Amino acid sequence: MNFVNPPGLFKIPGLTHVVESTGPGRMVFISGQLGLDNAGRIVGAPGDFLAQATQAFENLKSALAAVGGDMAHVVKLTNYLVDMPRHFALFRQVRDRYVSRDNPPASTLVQVVRLAGDGLLFEVDAIAVLPPK
Repeated sequence: MNFVNPPGLFKIPGLTHVVESTGPGRMVFISGQLGLDNAGRIVGAPGDFLAQATQAFENLKSALAAVGGDMAHVVKLTNYLVDMPRHFALFRQVRDRYVSRDNPPASTLVQVVRLAGDGLLFEVDAIAVLPPK
């Protein structure tokens, strides 16, 4: 993979503007992962963004592992927060534990009005490129 931050674009820590897959590989698309445990319950106390974001990334890791991948294979993340002003710094704290600081995936972060259920605060989906089988 080739991670590129073109000189004409602004720099943001933890973000790569362009990720190019340069060889044969398997593209994997991971649906939105939430702060839900394997029984479908919201983790943490009500309003615990850190617990939910951590669980969402752990769920993403599990989804990748199911196809033989890990977070190093992620080339694109889309992140959804319901309260950007309150949770942006916490989001970065959690995300930075899961993505490479040297070659972070391309990333989009948006604030949304609501997620799929009451009390949900964060969702992440991903695209990964894994080696051929």
